[in-house]
Amino acid sequence: MSDESETRRPGLVVLRESAPFRGKQGHIYRPAISAEAVGAKALHLQLLEIPPGERAHAHKHESHETAIHVLSGVSGCFWGEHLEHHVIAGAGEFVYIAADVPHLPYNRSQTEPVTAVIARTDPNEQESVVLLPELEAGVDWSEAEG
Repeated sequence: MSDESETRRPGLVVLRESAPFRGKQGHIYRPAISAEAVGAKALHLQLLEIPPGERAHAHKHESHETAIHVLSGVSGCFWGEHLEHHVIAGAGEFVYIAADVPHLPYNRSQTEPVTAVIARTDPNEQESVVLLPELEAGVDWSEAEG
């Protein structure tokens, strides 16, 4: 739409992704659309990178849904009230996480990063994140070996 790095008009904003930051969960985020960046009222869109071998902290997004599209790499995720379930998602796949569902995502590779686009119904970049460290001790990491 524009070759400027950012365009702001009433009702429409075009911008480049923002500088990366490490979120409460432990991953590297590049915020794009959020309350902080553009004044969004009901959604948030950002890029996520999980470096090789890294994992998040167990957490949930209080009262907010999350949609993820994996662009590259392979991620695993423990989820459920006690992180008792496990799922794997790779490039081209979509993931939905319901509001208030505890989860602990990680990168299955020791050499390749995971890159994904994340959308949430919380317009704030980190407001709905609730860390759940008490769940981490019960994770069966043998399921993560692949």
